[in-house]
Amino acid sequence: MAETRKASRFIVPVAVAGVAAATIGLVPALAASGDPDLPEITAQQLIEKIAASDTQTLSGTFRISTDLGLPLEGLTSGLGGLAGGMGGDAGGSSSADPSEKLTELVSGSHTLRIAADGPERQRLTLLDGSDEYSLIHNGDDVWAYDSKSKEVFHEKAPADADAPGAHEGPKDKELPGTPKQLADEVLKAAGDTTSITVDGTAKVAGRDAYQLVIKPKQAGSTVASVKIAVDAANGTPLKFTLNSVEGGKPVVDAGFTKIDFSKPAASDFTFKAPEGAKVTEGAAEKAAEEAEGAKGNPFGDELPGGLGEAFGLGAGTGKDGVNVIGEGWTTIARLDTGAPAPKTDEAPKEVQGLLDSLGDKVDGEFGSGTVFKTKIVNALLTDDGKVYVGAVTKDALVNAANADK
Repeated sequence: MAETRKASRFIVPVAVAGVAAATIGLVPALAASGDPDLPEITAQQLIEKIAASDTQTLSGTFRISTDLGLPLEGLTSGLGGLAGGMGGDAGGSSSADPSEKLTELVSGSHTLRIAADGPERQRLTLLDGSDEYSLIHNGDDVWAYDSKSKEVFHEKAPADADAPGAHEGPKDKELPGTPKQLADEVLKAAGDTTSITVDGTAKVAGRDAYQLVIKPKQAGSTVASVKIAVDAANGTPLKFTLNSVEGGKPVVDAGFTKIDFSKPAASDFTFKAPEGAKVTEGAAEKAAEEAEGAKGNPFGDELPGGLGEAFGLGAGTGKDGVNVIGEGWTTIARLDTGAPAPKTDEAPKEVQGLLDSLGDKVDGEFGSGTVFKTKIVNALLTDDGKVYVGAVTKDALVNAANADK
């Protein structure tokens, strides 16, 4: 279950806008001419506009596509087969549990409907043909309903579930990031290692928008660029695109296709379990304990987009805990597991092929190891049990291991 939550957090970073433009390294730039024709604006002014935006109410539809460069379907089936062979059983979990359901969003394209009325009421619905999965936060309650299985999940919302404009639930049940949340997370991590410019205008969900482009200045990052379409009228990010240096499809492409900033109907946030539906009560106390245990994550603070949370790395992990190497976009977390790395040729055949396809054998002054790769986050596991993880290239990981020897 913990691994499932960590995977879902890759696309669900939670942040509150707190960007101080004076502390961000900006490249002076003006909006290029384009359609629509909007007044010129500097990058600093546009960031200030995002930080000042205070959208409390909205409803609409947005599309999110993710491509981590992983054979996720094969990985899931392979590990599922392994668990089955070992007698594994999910045992009592609900198909409506968000920590299970929302992992679908780490791959492929999905359409969602969203409604928000301040910090106390939000609703998100994941559409899948004629089936729907809804997650509703209304005051003290969080409800989830899977129409396909007719199962309901219920849990009490934590006291700090108060981020405006975002559907909040218990800390390990966070919703996928809206463009606003994703933009906040990247901007709060931007600094002197970052180039920020305005690159023209666009129409997004029928709204006039400026295009803010964020790029690493450092060599070795796997991030090519982040593009944020910002509503010209109220500063709300409408679309977020994260591109990898590998090219191809964006790693994350999340944007509204329809949006309305008026107050949604109160009925959008009411829920009553259908007659005969199976209702599972969540363990709110356990969720709070796990959220507390996740604090102190150096990656979550250092890497734009909360990329470190994809691996769930926190202080105290491994033999010597996590040490942070470098800064900005080329930050690398190092930990020592205290045990030699397992050999892939000793792994069950269900996972051996997958591990080999994900990993590249590497050698250096540090010795030898395997780099496990995605389009954005890579990890080097040395044969003597050290791990180096970051949104950096394979060469950057090897150089870090060599320098650390």
